[in-house]
Amino acid sequence: MLVLGGAAGAAALAGAGAVAHAADRQSATGAGALDAVKAAASASDACMRLTTEQIEGPYYIDHALFRTDVTEDRTGIPLVLVLRAIDSATCKPLRDSAVEIWHCDASGVYSGYTQTGNGGGGGTPPGPPPSGPPTPPPGGGGGGHQTPTDDLTWLRGIQMTDHQGFVTFRTVFPGWYTGRAVHVHTKVHTGGARTRDGYSGGHTCHTGQFYFAEDAVRATEGIAPYSANTTARVTLDKDMLYPGTGTQGGLLKLVHDRRHIERGVIGYLTMAVDPAATHDGDGPPPGGPAPSAPPSPAA
Repeated sequence: MLVLGGAAGAAALAGAGAVAHAADRQSATGAGALDAVKAAASASDACMRLTTEQIEGPYYIDHALFRTDVTEDRTGIPLVLVLRAIDSATCKPLRDSAVEIWHCDASGVYSGYTQTGNGGGGGTPPGPPPSGPPTPPPGGGGGGHQTPTDDLTWLRGIQMTDHQGFVTFRTVFPGWYTGRAVHVHTKVHTGGARTRDGYSGGHTCHTGQFYFAEDAVRATEGIAPYSANTTARVTLDKDMLYPGTGTQGGLLKLVHDRRHIERGVIGYLTMAVDPAATHDGDGPPPGGPAPSAPPSPAA
């Protein structure tokens, strides 16, 4: 059953039960399960502590690709990310803000960095990069920003939040690469607006990472294409950046058929952010020590 952070009312509990029921009967990423996730989240009026800030990492590219489905040609277990942004002070949803995600594919490779390979540890890129100069990096970024090697864009996207603070992305379950547990990167932008050229103005109020429970990641290991990833996988409890604080630290709530994870997964999280703050993810996370191991180039 999906368990929401904080105090949730009876409606939230009923919604969570509907999620589990839908996941058992059909694809966990179907409309019924998604509606139940949003209903459960919206029914909770509990305030939350600030979601932990984390470094941007070396593989961010400011493409500002507005789209719901970021999969392109990547294969893997279907993953739907249902993300909600709320104001940590007022507990109200952040409307008309931009939520951005990016992550590696099942083989541990990021678009834009296919020549870098699997987390900078060598690896085999999925194919030759296209001709032409790569998009220049946006500059800076915690973890030591790497120069892109190509103009590929899979598993990257951005969306504006709706009136309840939600965005929904369709993607694939990430794989793993040298030095890191399985994760997804995110940024929340406020004060700007969607334009013809992407997203303009405002600032980044939150930079974070989402994580996956160990049992779910283990369940993917024997399923193609994840089974072809021979890189040693870092478990969540050994990850150098995950703060070990559950939902506040970015641990997703997952909904899936435990017998058939290949049918799809919903990952859900509410991010409590300070819309007036600026957190670009440049340098170590505020309020805590720097990682014990250098985050670059495997962040």
